[in-house]
Amino acid sequence: MVSRVFSAGLSGIDGYIVTVECFLSGGLPRLDVVGLPTGAVSEAGERVRAAAKACAFDWPVSRLTVNLAPADTKKAGTAYDLPILLSILAAAGEIDAPPDNALFFGELSLTGELRPVCGALSMALAARDAGFKTVFVPAMNAAEASYASGVTVFPIRTLNELLGHLNGRKPLTPCAPPPRPEPQDDALDFAHVLGQHAVKRALEIAAAGGHNVLLSGPPGSGKSMAAKRFSTILPPLSDSERLEVIRVWSAIGRGQEAVERAERPFRAPHHNSSANAMAGGSGAAGRLPVPGEITLAHRGVLFLDEFPEFRRDVLETLRQPLEDGRVTISRVAGQVTYPARFQLIAAMNPCKCGWYGTERCTCTKAAVQQYLHRLSGPLLDRIDLQVAVQPVEYAALAARGQASEEHSADIRARVLAARERQYARQGADVCNAAIPPPQLAEHCPLSADASRMFAAAFQRLGLTARAHDRVLRVARTIADLADSSVIEAEHLAEALQYRSLDRAAGS
Repeated sequence: MVSRVFSAGLSGIDGYIVTVECFLSGGLPRLDVVGLPTGAVSEAGERVRAAAKACAFDWPVSRLTVNLAPADTKKAGTAYDLPILLSILAAAGEIDAPPDNALFFGELSLTGELRPVCGALSMALAARDAGFKTVFVPAMNAAEASYASGVTVFPIRTLNELLGHLNGRKPLTPCAPPPRPEPQDDALDFAHVLGQHAVKRALEIAAAGGHNVLLSGPPGSGKSMAAKRFSTILPPLSDSERLEVIRVWSAIGRGQEAVERAERPFRAPHHNSSANAMAGGSGAAGRLPVPGEITLAHRGVLFLDEFPEFRRDVLETLRQPLEDGRVTISRVAGQVTYPARFQLIAAMNPCKCGWYGTERCTCTKAAVQQYLHRLSGPLLDRIDLQVAVQPVEYAALAARGQASEEHSADIRARVLAARERQYARQGADVCNAAIPPPQLAEHCPLSADASRMFAAAFQRLGLTARAHDRVLRVARTIADLADSSVIEAEHLAEALQYRSLDRAAGS
């Protein structure tokens, strides 16, 4: 007898439908799982056998062949435990065949309890797109899977609980999407950053237009302090962005954490991180590479402190994602493309000792240039705002508790207003940093004075075509913050002043 149960697999962060077939035949008792299973899938036989006996089912004394179709796609993970057991029990006549419009996945414990798996939301979305009506998932995955609108998600705690629902003895209650979490009261606020109005202005522009920022200044000037508060002025995640973030974090088994988080992702890897840790890779043997830091920062912020201290190969992995918003990784196990549309906030000292430009600096000019040359020209070309951070003045420190600094909520209000102007002009969720080159002339009109200024600055500063477009996008954001439909000369002048570091590095 042949039975069939539908399940799903995960490739990168995309789900796909898997048909689990079981055939009982004569011969010595054994269980063969075919269809390119990895080690975790092949070991499912021992788990499902123990779970069946723990739930008082008779294990068939015959040869069992379980096929995972499509058979030419590698299967990884423990999500196939539940459908494998259901197909075996159905083939042996222990249970009725599960309905064809239902999909099942989950890891089984030896006692028949269901454990969470990776990629629940992506697999639920694949089920919905394939026309399935119901999805049965481990209870710990139900919250994230319920974001797949158009399919009914049932949480399962034990095998007996599932079978009680299927035979109608004790129906389960479907899981509804949880409400959007409320932002937590955070101690981080721009009001704690004393002085540094130029830095706050640059970060406001970056938040309003979705631009990348590099902060360069001496130690203790507040670079890291300001960068860690950048998320507090960003717009909240839209529904589509939130779904993307949950899918990414679900792929590494942390979907519930993403469901409970109200803020955008904020990742701050240490400067000794490897290229694999940054771009993604180093999955288990036979499995596709796992997402790296740039993918975990998708729709959020990637903060790289001590920017030049990162290895050169690590920094160069940022170039393609900064341009395309995705990263493609090729390994022996296969090729996978992950989303990587993040905002880069980088911080660095201007030289090795950190005090270049002041009388405390002990570096020679050659040493300063050698330090700056750790950052390649193509990488700097992709950073929109390059901000020289000055030391905090004593007057600002002395006025602590007396002078009132602007709160994050006030800055965020201006950011949201600028974003609304961009969305009305360019379409939903298309910020200025993402304006396609063919549409720059339409969305970024220059006044006559600004046009003459840009023509002169292009030659004088030696801007590349990419830098030209990025300056134009930054100027468009500055104009939006000023509620101006046309980019004026003062808007362009402010945008041009943020291209100083790439010239210093190349001199």
